[in-house]
Amino acid sequence: MKTANNAPYGTMPPSLFSRDRLSFELGTVLLSTLALIVLCMIFAPSSITSGALAGSLPFAAVAVIVSLGQMLVVQQGGFDLSVPGAISLAVVISTHYPAGNDAELLPAVLLALTFALGAGLFNGILIGVVRLNAIVATIGTNALLYGGVIAISGGVPRTTTPLLSRIAGGEFLGLGYTVWYALAIVLLVSIVLKKTVAGRRYEGIGANPAMARTVGLRVRSYEISAYVSAQLLYCLAGILLAGLTSQPTAFLGNSYLLPSVAIVVLGGTSLMGGRGFPVPTALAAFFLTQLGQFSITIGVPFSAQTIIQALALGLGIAIYSFRRN
Repeated sequence: MKTANNAPYGTMPPSLFSRDRLSFELGTVLLSTLALIVLCMIFAPSSITSGALAGSLPFAAVAVIVSLGQMLVVQQGGFDLSVPGAISLAVVISTHYPAGNDAELLPAVLLALTFALGAGLFNGILIGVVRLNAIVATIGTNALLYGGVIAISGGVPRTTTPLLSRIAGGEFLGLGYTVWYALAIVLLVSIVLKKTVAGRRYEGIGANPAMARTVGLRVRSYEISAYVSAQLLYCLAGILLAGLTSQPTAFLGNSYLLPSVAIVVLGGTSLMGGRGFPVPTALAAFFLTQLGQFSITIGVPFSAQTIIQALALGLGIAIYSFRRN
């Protein structure tokens, strides 16, 4: 089947799928990150010491995983505002159900994944089948997830099991396990999106769902898969976050909604849907995390982090809007 551009459907139009476009997305984030590192070396050298990076990189890796989930949803032209509830529910399930007992960790993780699968299907059906607005639907799902958080934890933190702490907080070749998990997920998502027929169709459907329906592709199935995949990634991020924090609160997910959108935009994914960029998104997660470290080191109050993230979001929108025009 051919599109109006005489290209096989399932691929993006040449102007959007060209090599120079990929290099622009990657180059923009890479140059921004290098510029930030230079600023850190000059004004806040303590923020890029080995100790500081060892402490921040695992949390940057969690942001990578969360943002890849948000990227998959944005590629289908939606927004997922259930990120905070999804992460927080995974945190409380993986800490409260084991209650410090390593033997109960696996059943707790499987339970968390089951809830994530259910939430993803719920979002996907509401948006892909019932055709509710994505923002309205995911806000409702977020409220339901937070209901689960309160029901399980009562808002009270609980200590992480020793096994989960080792799984998330251990190191290999000088990098935390969580960083390696994030790199593996980036590789997997990149291969699926860029090297498989299903991945190319996924991007093509996000760019032009009307055309996809015309040629007989199952648009609803791809939309549902976006929300299911996103919830599974949020769940994984929440479990790792629980392992990185000795006594995680029940509301750890609250700080990941705006950053996940900002990172996706900084990584070059259009808010209108279409092609996604896993590697630039991962670099953008490190950039935003390091920007936060830099701002704190030079004396910017922690309370201003949301403003910094909003400014980064606006900057990303401005840069890529100018490029696309």
